[in-house]
Order: sequence, then structure tokens, then C-alpha cells
Amino acid sequence: MTPTRAKAAARARSDRSDRDGQALRCDAQANRSALVAAAHEVFAEQGLGAPMAEVARRAGVGIATLFRRFPARDDLITATFAATMSDYTRAIDVAAADPDPWLGFCGYVQKVCAMQAYDRGFTDVLTRIFPNDPWFEAERDRAFRAFAQLIARAKAVGGLRPDFAAEDLVMMLMANAGVINATGSAAAATSPRLVAYLLQACAAEVAQPLPPPPTPRAMYTALQRLHQRRETC
Repeated sequence: MTPTRAKAAARARSDRSDRDGQALRCDAQANRSALVAAAHEVFAEQGLGAPMAEVARRAGVGIATLFRRFPARDDLITATFAATMSDYTRAIDVAAADPDPWLGFCGYVQKVCAMQAYDRGFTDVLTRIFPNDPWFEAERDRAFRAFAQLIARAKAVGGLRPDFAAEDLVMMLMANAGVINATGSAAAATSPRLVAYLLQACAAEVAQPLPPPPTPRAMYTALQRLHQRRETC
């Protein structure tokens, strides 16, 4: 083979390799997108403990492909809920910017509970630890700190009852989750009504003495038990 032909053949092999590599990258991205879309659908319906095989089936790929893209369940969860976490932190930013902290507080609780009604996996994401995803953890921690500041401001203007604790939001989400799970397709109507009741109970003007709130440790333990029950169902 002449040098000219050898160079042409090498260039053809390189072009073919580039095309094959591009095709593989496109296939991998398509599989990833399909898995994330399927996982969001499955987790919304069944919670974070849903079978991984069901996610793969709905995505139209094999279970081996799923685990190549997402070696651990938490990897799939954080990829699936990245946009949701951004919406969650954006909600607290909007609430914090409200010139009336009490209205900001109410709007935030309504928004978070509406997100929860739309997606069953959302509550679990908020209360689950993801040590291998620093961004996810940082965003959730930032939202929690901003919510604590919003609580203080809403109390300072006399809107929020003085004994409200950050852990009370977790209880509200757990109560809302119970209504959502029990009412199914009627949750779109029942959840907002429950939230309205809860927010009226949070108003300082109607506050009556309450038992002390649960400790953060007690709430964490309760949430861990809840996760374990869901993942063994």
C-alpha cells in the first residue's frame, strides 16, 4: 500500500471510530435520560423504595444498563430529583424575599406540600441523607437554614405562633403524606385543605399552649423507621 493510500485508510478508520464513539455517547445519554424519566415516574407513584427492575422496564433498558449508569440506588435518586431540589431551594428563596415574613412562611409551606402531593418520593428525598452527593446535601442544608431564618422573622412580626419549631414542618409533611397516600386521586383537593387547617393552627393570633415539640433526634429516628418500612414493602 502506498503512503498516500495508507494515510487515507488511517483517516477513514479514525473517522469511523469517531462516528462510533459519538454514537455510543449518544446511546449512553439517551439511556440515562430514559432512566431518569422512568425513575421520576416510578418514584412518584411508589416512593424511593420502588423496585429498580421496574425503573429499567419502563425505561426500555436492561437492569445491567441501569446499574452501569447508576451503580447505587442513591445515584439514581439524586439524578432524578436534582431539578426538584432546585425547585425546593428556589421556593425558600421566594419565601425569604417576601416583604411579609408570615405570608412568605405560609406560601412556602403551601408550595412544599403541593410538591409533595405531586410526587410521593419528594418527602423521602428531603429527609434522606446522600453522603456521596455534596451538592444535593449542600442545597438541602441551605434551604433548612433559610427556613429557620424565615421562622424567626415570621415570629418577630407576630404572624407565626412563638412555639413553632423547625421539626413541626417535618410533622406537617408526614401528616400531609398520610392524607396523600390515603386519598389517592383525591389528594389534589384534600391535601390543600389539610394544609390550610395546619397553617391556621400556626397563626399566632389563635395560638393555644401545645405539648413540647419532638427533638430533632426523635424525628430523625422516626423518619429512618419510615424509610425502612417503605423499602421492605
